[in-house]
This record gives sequence, structure tokens and C-alpha cells, in this order.
Amino acid sequence: MIVSYFEWVQGTQYFFWCEDEVNQHLTDVMVNAFAEVLEISKKRKVEMRDAAYMLAINRVAKAMMIRGIYP
Repeated sequence: MIVSYFEWVQGTQYFFWCEDEVNQHLTDVMVNAFAEVLEISKKRKVEMRDAAYMLAINRVAKAMMIRGIYP
């Protein structure tokens, strides 16, 4: 999914990365995502899966607040 997103961005912006650049960007995203989930897991003393859900829900809530979409 992440690489598909990169392809979409490249297509809409009319620039293109070589395979090495795509792999580096993918590595950056995955390493950062793992670190964020691990931090929440340790801080909240929950399993990694639960920490990932917590992070995802928090991101959706923040996006809704920023965009002005309230329940």
C-alpha cells in the first residue's frame, strides 16, 4: 500500500524515483511507524497490535478535528 501511494504521488506531481529511492522511502516509513507503535506499546504496556490501533484511532481523531468533522 505504501509503495502504491508513492506511485500515486509521483504520478500526480510528475516526478519519479528510481527503485533505490522508493526502497529508501519505504524503509523510512516502516522504521518510523514501528518506532511509534513500539513507543506506545511500552508507554501504555499493551501489545503491539493494540498500540497500532491506538495510534490509528488517534490519527483519525486528529484529522477529524483539523478538518472540522465532528461526530
